[in-house]
Amino acid sequence: MIEDLRTLALLAATMTMGLMAGYFALYAHTIMPGLATTDDRTFVGSFQALDRAIINPWFMVSGFLGALVLTALAAALSFGAGQRRLLVWVVVALALYLLAFVLTIAVHLPLNDALKAAGAPDRISDLAAVREAFDEARWARWNLVRTLATTAAFGCLAWSLVLQGRLSA
Repeated sequence: MIEDLRTLALLAATMTMGLMAGYFALYAHTIMPGLATTDDRTFVGSFQALDRAIINPWFMVSGFLGALVLTALAAALSFGAGQRRLLVWVVVALALYLLAFVLTIAVHLPLNDALKAAGAPDRISDLAAVREAFDEARWARWNLVRTLATTAAFGCLAWSLVLQGRLSA
């Protein structure tokens, strides 16, 4: 029974971590480079719209919070005799995701919120100053760290599924 729960938790954690790695990667290689080529009004308005759209229950459950909770659950279910090799990989994945989670709260959310607080682009008198204060380079640099951390966490969880399969065989 515990083995089945552990496998299910590992599978769900791996899937949600993969979604988060893909989400951060999409921003790293497509969204931010694309927005970097736009004028200030387009950048501010587009980023504000993206940020408003991402705050929704689907994203929170299937990704952002889901990856954290499910990976922690997989770690908790991996304690016990004969699970040390599995536990190490799950804990590393959890630590890597915690890094991405903390970066999101400490770096990205304040920058995103400040950009939203600037108001609608048609009401901002100095869009260039608002964009500069947002600090795209800082946002993108720390997003790359989140991308690498969640991709590595995804790999750790995928490997833990392999190990779980070997332990079950």
